[in-house]
Amino acid sequence: MPAPSALPDVDYRLAFDLAPLGLVLSRDRAIVDCNQQLCEMFGAAREQLVGQSFRILYPSADEYERAGARIAPVMNAAGRYADDRVMRRVAGARQGETFWCHVTGRAFDRARPHAAGIWSFEDLSARRAVRAELTPREREVAAHLTTGGRTSKEIGRALGISHRTVEFYRARLMRKYGAASAADLVQRLMAG
Repeated sequence: MPAPSALPDVDYRLAFDLAPLGLVLSRDRAIVDCNQQLCEMFGAAREQLVGQSFRILYPSADEYERAGARIAPVMNAAGRYADDRVMRRVAGARQGETFWCHVTGRAFDRARPHAAGIWSFEDLSARRAVRAELTPREREVAAHLTTGGRTSKEIGRALGISHRTVEFYRARLMRKYGAASAADLVQRLMAG
């Protein structure tokens, strides 16, 4: 197979724009460029997103701040980060609607993880709806519960809270989703 630079007539801008996932180039947690899929996912025109902080994609300022704090050490160590989280549609007919999204990012410089990077966004709402009205912290705990096999202590470390606080939020989620057990809760969260 020829090297990418040897391929004739490859239009990388067109590939970026038409990628089947939402793509963002970022600098200091702001959107420098994004593709059509991201615009469609968040219900906004490119001009509404470019130059904006990632904050506009989050349901709350707290979730934006906590995600940034959670991402930095992982990016420092591995140069990349991925999770499922609840995001918010920015504009259009579904403005303000929250939805589950798989987010993956790669830092250009591990030592400065938020300085510049590339991010992909996959809308999971067709498989996983946000049904119950959840608080920002409940959304974060729910996201960690669905990533498979994490204990309350592991979730607490990842979120910077005690394992007892995680257990408190897990109990609240179980009540909201009518779950009979922790396994039932994870299944209900995954099903939406």
